[in-house]
Amino acid sequence: MVSDREEETVSLVRRAPLRVVLAAVVAALLSALTVAPAQAAAYRYWGFYQLSGTSWTFAQKGPDQTVPKDGSVDGWRFAVADEASTRYPRAVLTFDQVCGTTPAESGKKRVGLVVDFGRPADAADGGTPRAPKALCAVVATDATSAAVLAVAGDVRTEKGLVCGVAGYPTSDCGGAVKEVSPEAKAADQPVSISAPTASPSATATPAATATDVAAAPASGTSGGSVAAYVIAALVLLALLAYLLVRSRSRARRDA
Repeated sequence: MVSDREEETVSLVRRAPLRVVLAAVVAALLSALTVAPAQAAAYRYWGFYQLSGTSWTFAQKGPDQTVPKDGSVDGWRFAVADEASTRYPRAVLTFDQVCGTTPAESGKKRVGLVVDFGRPADAADGGTPRAPKALCAVVATDATSAAVLAVAGDVRTEKGLVCGVAGYPTSDCGGAVKEVSPEAKAADQPVSISAPTASPSATATPAATATDVAAAPASGTSGGSVAAYVIAALVLLALLAYLLVRSRSRARRDA
């Protein structure tokens, strides 16, 4: 005949696997919440953006697969960033500001182009970035954003990735940055970018004044990362509540 102590031992053994699994899940969630932010890798690269209204948005396709419409504006920014942050061009110029003085041509389209070479803190080995500039690209109607960017100067590419624009930088291509300096982590400050010089035959438009990008802070966490942490925290709370209910239920049975 099985004694009460033996029955209790058997019951504990049967419950042990579930406890072990729950404990492992809780430990994994805690590890993900505390370790994940430290694993974000940073890179030094050219980012490709498109103007939507008065804000920059990250381009959904590469420049060689994007065919901008007449009247649109492409933007490029060289910076140090990771998957939890985005560095937009530090100025917003509308199509009218960039191309308002450039007459339309039959069979071609006009696309505004804003190129931000970044801050000294974004440069590798203490390099000096070029001053940001704006251009109006007059290209074929079927031209891609890669052709539009070529108007800014020599474009260096590697395996489909834009590595240099107008000779900057002279080397490296999307290299990883092991340690991001405090200066590179600092929030961007707005800059002024002059519009292209008006042509004699074009109607003059007001001089373009750069405005700060009304977007998420450059060093802020992306919405996807925040959502992941919130979901993980909710799952953790649910597991803890489940364990508490089981413990109280077992205590009542034992009593």
